[in-house]
Amino acid sequence: MLESRVARPRRFLVCEPRHFAVQYAINPWMHPDTPVDVDLAQEQWQALMHAYRTHGHTVESVEPVPGLPDMVFAANAAFVVGGRVFGSLFHAPERRPESEHFDGWFKSAGYDVYRPLSVTEGEGDLVWTGRYVLAGTGFRTTREAHHELQEFLGHPVIALTLVDPYFYHLDTALFVLDDDNVAYYPEAFSAGSLEVLGRLYPDAVLATREDAMAFGLNSVSDGHHVFIAPQAEALAERLAAHGYDPVPVDLSEFHKAGGGIKCCTQEIRS
Repeated sequence: MLESRVARPRRFLVCEPRHFAVQYAINPWMHPDTPVDVDLAQEQWQALMHAYRTHGHTVESVEPVPGLPDMVFAANAAFVVGGRVFGSLFHAPERRPESEHFDGWFKSAGYDVYRPLSVTEGEGDLVWTGRYVLAGTGFRTTREAHHELQEFLGHPVIALTLVDPYFYHLDTALFVLDDDNVAYYPEAFSAGSLEVLGRLYPDAVLATREDAMAFGLNSVSDGHHVFIAPQAEALAERLAAHGYDPVPVDLSEFHKAGGGIKCCTQEIRS
């Protein structure tokens, strides 16, 4: 008999893809000569917003800024736990101006924002499990940022090393299903990090490379519903077998920039 899964309402911060484009290359997915269909990107993004609201989640927006095409990837802008905002210092100079706009939104909403001294890319590499933080490193966020975050939040931070450039952020290789379990792609991690994950999550849902390359691990779970790329069919079947309810949302136009559902979704945990 399948275990009963419980959905919990979430509060998300997003940014409309009004200025979305691939104007530079800062990950293996990005090719500036690849055309982007902005109208299709808008339609796909609006479908994600509709899916969130239909399932009882709150969605708030930051105003997009011309010349910052990656602002749509709101997850990278901060990490919020217990109402405490740990901001971002992007690795790529092209993205660094995004931080001030997201910081401004949080400040206007009454939050204090901590400005990190080390390179860190928000929920791209920092994943809250309910008890501790899983923190990616290897391509973007530094180990020094992990130390800063632990001092700031007072929660344990567990470093995981990424080894495949196609999975340059932790949120492309792993996502939290609920307070007790995660899904991940094993070959995205170093041998030691894989051991750590095996000890922490012996019953994790494992993804294939095909699942991961389809951005199946760039998903958002509310504990019951999993908003997932429809191209990750095998992973969706595995999740359903574990009692989760996959909600397919196609964000394939954003894959051209190396992003998907989670990249477009910052969670605010008050």
